[in-house]
This record gives sequence, structure tokens and C-alpha cells, in this order.
Amino acid sequence: MSHQEHRAASPTHVRCYVLTVSDSRTEENDTGGRLLRDVLTGDGHQVVGHAIVPDDAVTLRAAIERQLDAEEVQAVITTGGTGISRRDGTYEVVSELVEKRLDGFGELFRALSFEEIGPAAMLSRACAGTARGTILISLPGSQNAVRLGMTKLVLPELGHLVREVTR
Repeated sequence: MSHQEHRAASPTHVRCYVLTVSDSRTEENDTGGRLLRDVLTGDGHQVVGHAIVPDDAVTLRAAIERQLDAEEVQAVITTGGTGISRRDGTYEVVSELVEKRLDGFGELFRALSFEEIGPAAMLSRACAGTARGTILISLPGSQNAVRLGMTKLVLPELGHLVREVTR
């Protein structure tokens, strides 16, 4: 089958869980997480839940694992904690959980980001893969990064990703 045929045979509505990783975000100022939820629902997907967790490896890992074990969740998408500061640990946690990496996701995200922000794009450690039969995607926390990653990469392939991981 061609990739067009795969897309045509893929689900059009994916059940997603959104996780904001931040020591400073609250429901009131979580603009990246709110945008992520809005973009998903605007494209016809279902957000089955969302949470804000501190940038702490143990807490983050437990939060992601709960969603990987939840039958209703087909994709977990995180926002935040992908940089290189001392507290940024999302990449390490996600990398430990991922069973099959989608290296092209991070490569493409940084290439697209480079077009917008120049060499600062190299500081992003956006990544994606599969874990326990679920899609796991990690985006930076800024609204621009969320919008870029979702519109250019995630939304066009989300159903296809879910189709492939469940085959």
C-alpha cells in the first residue's frame, strides 16, 4: 500500500492525552497545553484528559506511564521540558520509555524550526516514538513550537501513526 492508501485506511479521530511539563505553568497560564488541546479538537481528535506535571523525572515518568496503560489513550503528547536547561528532563524520560523511535520527527521538527528561528532550533530535543502500543510525542512548550509541530507534522500523520502502531 502507498502512504496515501495507508492514510485513507487510518482512523480520523484519535484519543489523545495532553501533558504539560513545567515547574511554572498553571491552568491559567498553560498557553502551550491549551493550544495543543485546541488544535487536536479542532482537527476532530478527542482529548481524553490533560494534566500539568512538574519537570521532575519520577513524577513525569509516572504520569506518562499511567496514560500508556490506559486503554482509551492512543497517543500521549507532551509539551515542555525539551530544552537543555538543568530542569529540562522530558527528553530523558520519553527516551527511556520509547520502544521504537521516530527519529525523523525530531529531525523534521528542528529543520522546520530552523526556518523560523534559525540556529536556536538546535536547542530543541523534540522527539517521538511508540511505547506500549501507544504513540508518544514530545514537543517544546512554546505556542509557536506547539503550532509548528502539530500543524506540520503531527496532525497530518496522527491517524496513520496510530494505524501503524496497532497493526
